[in-house]
Amino acid sequence: MMNRDEQIMLLESMAGIFIRCFFLTIALLFLWVVFFFLLGDWAYYLHSRWFELSSHAYDLLFYYGMALIKTCAFIFFLFPYIAIKLVLRKIIKS
Repeated sequence: MMNRDEQIMLLESMAGIFIRCFFLTIALLFLWVVFFFLLGDWAYYLHSRWFELSSHAYDLLFYYGMALIKTCAFIFFLFPYIAIKLVLRKIIKS
């Protein structure tokens, strides 16, 4: 069984990991947006050779992909970080 200090250390470590993962995911999204705006035509040309995609379908895939990554970042990294911080606040107050 873990004592109180070990629980706090474990939760703080987990919170640190979650927030770093969240920021790394946001950085990935930023790079994705930069890539999309700077090299979007080239990437469309490359992918349209492999798959029969219209320009509109290609744009939709990119935007849906970005939305999926952003949603996953919030659900899997930011929300657990907030929950751990709330638990830590409760543990420290008691």
